[in-house]
Amino acid sequence: MVELSPEERRQIITLPPSIAKLTAVRRFVLYSSNLVRIPPEIGAMTSLEEFTPYTSYRLHWFPYEITRCSKLAGSTVSTRALFGNYKLRPPFPRLQPPQDAADLNLAELDARRWGATAIHSCSVCDRPIKQGGLHQVWISLRVATDVLPLLVNACSAACVAALPRGAENYVQVPHAGGHVDQPASDWD
Repeated sequence: MVELSPEERRQIITLPPSIAKLTAVRRFVLYSSNLVRIPPEIGAMTSLEEFTPYTSYRLHWFPYEITRCSKLAGSTVSTRALFGNYKLRPPFPRLQPPQDAADLNLAELDARRWGATAIHSCSVCDRPIKQGGLHQVWISLRVATDVLPLLVNACSAACVAALPRGAENYVQVPHAGGHVDQPASDWD
């Protein structure tokens, strides 16, 4: 993005699913971007070691698939902009109740409602969503050096149950957002 003008950068609000092809990228710098979401395909960036969306204040959450980046060791995220961050505790948006995948066109979704324009596979087990339905939940986990709110698109209640506990001082269980009792902030 450094080769783009500020005007060109402002026009980019999401990245294409083709970022999955960037398997050799080690440093992903999105400093001061206008992005509102990162696609789940980021999980295919298997060489990713450093992720820097710092001062990208419109990024409030990340896809659970980022946890698949097993080499990711460093991150610089503007945590005050994140849902549920420990300083301000902004609320999580309410997610849709579990849906039968037959009732949805998973290839053409409204990103404002579902968090993505398409959902093909389970964030947890990587099986097709169409087999068991769509179960969306939030979970806050440490990813590299930051605790991030992660959107999980699971294929079943069993995959939701298989998620790890949330990070310390954050909501400990997967949840659907809306009114959620978050731990008291120690940032007073």
